[in-house]
Amino acid sequence: MDKLKVLIGGGGIGGLASGLALLQRGFDVEIYEQAVELREVGAGIQISPNGNRALDALGVFERLKGMSTEAESKEIRLWNSGKTWKLFDLGKEAIKRYGYPYLTVYRPNLLQVLADAVRRIKPDAIHLGARCVGVSQTERQVTLQLDGGQAIVGDALIGADGVHSRIRGAVFGADQLRFSGMVAWRALIPMDLLPAHMARKVATNWIGPGGHVVHYPLKGGALMNFVGTLEGNTWDAPPWNAPSSSEACCVAFQGWHEDIHAMINKAPSMLKWALCGRDFLEHWTRGRVGLLGDACHATLPFLAQGAVFTLEDAVVLGRCCESYGRDVAGALARYEALRIDRAYRMVRGAADNTSRFHHPALANPQQADRFVADQWQQTAIGERYDWLFNYDAMSVAL
Repeated sequence: MDKLKVLIGGGGIGGLASGLALLQRGFDVEIYEQAVELREVGAGIQISPNGNRALDALGVFERLKGMSTEAESKEIRLWNSGKTWKLFDLGKEAIKRYGYPYLTVYRPNLLQVLADAVRRIKPDAIHLGARCVGVSQTERQVTLQLDGGQAIVGDALIGADGVHSRIRGAVFGADQLRFSGMVAWRALIPMDLLPAHMARKVATNWIGPGGHVVHYPLKGGALMNFVGTLEGNTWDAPPWNAPSSSEACCVAFQGWHEDIHAMINKAPSMLKWALCGRDFLEHWTRGRVGLLGDACHATLPFLAQGAVFTLEDAVVLGRCCESYGRDVAGALARYEALRIDRAYRMVRGAADNTSRFHHPALANPQQADRFVADQWQQTAIGERYDWLFNYDAMSVAL
């Protein structure tokens, strides 16, 4: 029989990962990306063991690992004094407990290894400058409408077009993007510009009243990734990110530790992002159309699982499509059933971390000690992270 043709809207991490998972299983795949070149914002992401397990299933883990930094530990620091608590060991301990390391990854590197793997199987699979604007389907096929009037017909369509997904709106109806009230400042800083004591293979989370800062090394320690988040902001309309400045960020984080200001002051550029989300959907799939990644489970970045869960989606989707053969609707429905509860549990967990990272008790040193001792004791850490890190997208029962 002819190969089933799967259309994918979106050429980011989710679109490329799902395209790769399907190509590896013999499907014909066409990926449509609105940008004129494949690109990701030059920033970092953390890939925990469950994500690296998924990347290994996709055949790109070893290459990406060679471009990345293997974190040795995670730690909590108090926003003003710098008092430090170890959250958990990573490195060898992560491999011992979960079978895979914890990596800090430069986003464009992840996009590149996925795109290269897709093109090795099908060189012309990725179509750039192709903006998805509409969807229609029958019992036998699905049609993707592109800006400019072109209509692409396939057997299935995967909406991997992010939190601003047009495919989601076309299939499930328009809904409102929700601004969380939080803004994040993001920057990449050359490590050699920073004080020598900061050049460690550690993912650090500074917690404080109303905000937090995360930083970790990238590209073998050549760069420091900085993300500073604060509550109590307003943001009225798109675009949902804008250039900012080190001066503005310094004012926003006034009173925070000198290490934080060292990073801010050495940042070559600063980008400010509105952290947004959408309401949960009752379903991610309808007939021959399914959603994946941020299109269906956009999350606050406070569990470091957004990209990781998108990779898990891709692997499970590929397995379901392979298992169900030409029953496209059945494959997509099974994929949804396997992923939706886990994904929404993650989104809730990330939201719950807002109060842990931003709690008013952190303003007082004595209260902060008690709060951290309660919220980051080992049993609580295990409950929040083990269920994430132990998951295997390749072995979950279909």
